[in-house]
Amino acid sequence: MDSNHLSDRLKKVASYVPLNSRMADIGSDHAYLPVYLAKNNKISFAVAGEVAKGPLENAEHEINLEKLDDIILPRLADGLDAIKLSDNINCITIAGMGGTLIRDILKRGQNKLSGKEKLVLQPNVGEFILRLWLMNNEYKITNEDIIREDGHTYEIIVAEKVNENIHYSDDELQFGPFLIKEQSQVFIDKWCNEKIRMREVINQMNQAKKHRPIYRINAIEDKISKIDEVLNK
Repeated sequence: MDSNHLSDRLKKVASYVPLNSRMADIGSDHAYLPVYLAKNNKISFAVAGEVAKGPLENAEHEINLEKLDDIILPRLADGLDAIKLSDNINCITIAGMGGTLIRDILKRGQNKLSGKEKLVLQPNVGEFILRLWLMNNEYKITNEDIIREDGHTYEIIVAEKVNENIHYSDDELQFGPFLIKEQSQVFIDKWCNEKIRMREVINQMNQAKKHRPIYRINAIEDKISKIDEVLNK
């Protein structure tokens, strides 16, 4: 993969970045995402933030290679500390991390959020935890997507700050308020596979020679029932 040949996952993330955005890509790695957007005249400015020196050097190399150092600024910083007030950022992308880590980055960097940014988030796991934080901090989910690539399923969550209390049901937090309505084939496959995995766990627990963990088995059975309920709506 390079900035000319983005993965389907990053292309999908890119599609939710508004035209002419001033963006901050946190955990940018090689800066493939902002470089791709800049080369295609989709953004006017970007910060490529990295917490580690090696990935930052990768980003610097890519930016200089494409002669985009006038548009994309690589910065060594922890999370949203890469953003300065003078950047006037109106879109933040955080992709390819766990939902808990993305939540922690947003939580720690709340003083860097003006409330005017669109958040384009792509957690690898832990979507529930991330949606819960967004809800509790008055971020409304305005769009969602789900794709399958190289044997992995990825969800994209787009959110914007609103001045009102947001409420999502437990089902919407778990499955996604948009995804649960759309019920795409990728969504169905994801949760069918999750049911298979859960049943394998139960089978292993049932083979316990001494004490079967009945409480845990029942809890997983409840989760399977919830998936069945959602998929059969």
